[in-house]
Amino acid sequence: MKRGSGPYPPVRVQGDGRGVVTQAGAVLMVETARRAGLDAVLLAALTPWRKPSAVHDPGKILLDLALATALGGDCLADVGVLRAEPAVFGPMASDPTVSRLIDTLATAGPQALTAIRQARAEARERVWRLAKAAAPDSGGEVVVDIDGVLVLAHSEKEDATATWKKTFGHHPLFAFVDHGATGSGEPVAGLLRPGNAGSNTAADHITAARLALAQLPAKYRRGRRTLIRTDSGGGTHEFVNWLAARGRWLSYSVGMTITEAIHHAVLLVPASAWTPAIERDGQVRDGAWVAELAGEVLKGWPKGMRLIVRKERPHPGAQLRITDADGMRLTCFATNTAGTPIAELELRHRQRARAEDRIRAARDTGLRNLPLHRAAQNRIWLEIVQIALDLLAWMPMLALTGDARRWEPKRLRLRLFSAAGQLATTGRRHYLRLARHWPWTHLITAAFDRLQALPKPG
Repeated sequence: MKRGSGPYPPVRVQGDGRGVVTQAGAVLMVETARRAGLDAVLLAALTPWRKPSAVHDPGKILLDLALATALGGDCLADVGVLRAEPAVFGPMASDPTVSRLIDTLATAGPQALTAIRQARAEARERVWRLAKAAAPDSGGEVVVDIDGVLVLAHSEKEDATATWKKTFGHHPLFAFVDHGATGSGEPVAGLLRPGNAGSNTAADHITAARLALAQLPAKYRRGRRTLIRTDSGGGTHEFVNWLAARGRWLSYSVGMTITEAIHHAVLLVPASAWTPAIERDGQVRDGAWVAELAGEVLKGWPKGMRLIVRKERPHPGAQLRITDADGMRLTCFATNTAGTPIAELELRHRQRARAEDRIRAARDTGLRNLPLHRAAQNRIWLEIVQIALDLLAWMPMLALTGDARRWEPKRLRLRLFSAAGQLATTGRRHYLRLARHWPWTHLITAAFDRLQALPKPG
């Protein structure tokens, strides 16, 4: 019997191909940046840091770095992926020029960060208008989730310290706008902090909330239409007072630590006061109940605050804590939303877990580690990561439909961005021809057509 050559067909590899474009699907992000006006506003915002004789614009360099990061890059040198395709991504700065720009922006400090953030906010407002029913504020409310992220450091970097998990690195605080069950989410704040920064530092939560609100359209920067959600790290008097302050009037849903007073109040709740928890489809959540606490436990907190506790049978193998009771796992949160059943409020707060998906996406998009040494440089890197995540959220919101709208960065890269194409020029027009046999070519072309149909920035 004749032995075959193995399960894969043998091929010969040569390096003399012409007209082939790698990462051709990334044109979706380029077109998203163009239709959002992000390219134009970044160029305008960073004009003060462009030297008169400069060949490459600082805004273009920063956007190139964000595109490379969205494609999976995790350091400045990965912009070389785009440099190899000038016909699609345009002329690209050299690695030394890129490094010098990061140093320049890092030296400028808050002034440069403010310019970048204002450009992002301007583009975000336009994207939400273009997205219409797919925008995160289409229901008349915006939900912002604030959560901490541990970023490991494998070398000595400024502000890298031991973390509460006994690792070594940084502990930035992020805020994400939730797109709901049918979408993903987009970052609106990234606050770089040392590794030993506390999880419930009220001043940091207030700073992150301020940065997040500044990214929203003006009508959502105060008032009940904006909901701030946090885990128990946000359950401090100072932060809750700030959220509920007169003239700010934000809605909030913040996790609370089970104190001795809360634990004692839970034990006094009669069996008839417990309401079954619910799932997203309205069905009863098996083995979970919620109740509202009142009385002394609310003393000293802002007027109108409601304290809601959930008890649930622990998952198999889970260890009970000292704050649990009667074999039930207890969790608690505070909110100022009135007129809504407590089961719905508990479900809304539980959906804050989607922030963990946003954090996972951020880790896959340049936040696995901070590549630079100085903290000021890594603050610029954090902005680059957020621009990349913006593009990865805006593109599906504007151009994809169905389940594809919820694809995370890894899947977008594998199925869409990694598609190969052939560049052809006919009558002064450039055509990017994608492989006909690629299973997701139709998704890419349909998405590109939707982006092309959007109005150009004024």
